[in-house]
Amino acid sequence: MSTISIMNAKGGVGKSTLTLTLSETLAAVHNKRVLVVDSDAHSSVSTMLMRPDWVMAIQQQGRTVVDYFISLVLKGEQVTWTSFVSRGVSDVDDARTVDLMTGGGHLTLFEREVSKENLEARLRQVVRTFLTEARKVYDFVFIDSAPGLSVLTECWLREVDFYMSPSKPDYISTHGLQFLGQFSQRDQDMGFADCLGVIISMKDINAFEDSQYERWLRQNSKHPCFDQVIPRATSLQTAAHFCPRPRSYWAKYPGETGKALRQLTQEFMIRNERAMARKGAKGITGRAAE
Repeated sequence: MSTISIMNAKGGVGKSTLTLTLSETLAAVHNKRVLVVDSDAHSSVSTMLMRPDWVMAIQQQGRTVVDYFISLVLKGEQVTWTSFVSRGVSDVDDARTVDLMTGGGHLTLFEREVSKENLEARLRQVVRTFLTEARKVYDFVFIDSAPGLSVLTECWLREVDFYMSPSKPDYISTHGLQFLGQFSQRDQDMGFADCLGVIISMKDINAFEDSQYERWLRQNSKHPCFDQVIPRATSLQTAAHFCPRPRSYWAKYPGETGKALRQLTQEFMIRNERAMARKGAKGITGRAAE
């Protein structure tokens, strides 16, 4: 029942991989219903969760998340978001409760039209309505957001419950976090998602420089870092390639890699539960004050 954007202003920090691994772990280990929304023009997480030819077919049929927004925002058509959802997409045979709204390469053109026609307010309303309805169906909705701060990405960040920021332990990635933090302080009357924390990803456990940047992040990040890091591992690189033959969760995420992902997911669930409780208490206090 939480909606979460996976976001860092810097690209290449492991957003799509984090979205993939969290979704499959929540489904396979915790039996949660998860919807992944691919909001990146590169459609990275879509090709991780589905065969590339299936992704291409959905894009050609006009059934992507971008097509959904085009129908409602640009064309004013009445469509249901559920008709744009592909169900049971994971190649993990015990993670069949992961669904996907596929990404579309025409995202940039759509955003350009929204800005040209001054339709930002309509887009945000459509995003808000979609998230409200999706919360009723899924335990978690993950938005795999594009790097940078585009029109749609800003809508997600202002309408979801929370956001999480993966960051490689290097200078450029940490700079992306700082940029995102500064942006969240602008136009505060417009609202902004609460941060669940920073996840240190793609860490080389044998690299002294990575350890230094991890220490710096833990000491200087505006938001608390997750205790568990995502290691740089060959098995995670392999996991990013969709396997036509279904495999078990334990085969896809073996050994220490799987252990790290399960610990990270457990920590995520605890943080999410606490944040939802604070959010609920804040809402009750607000209503009482009224």
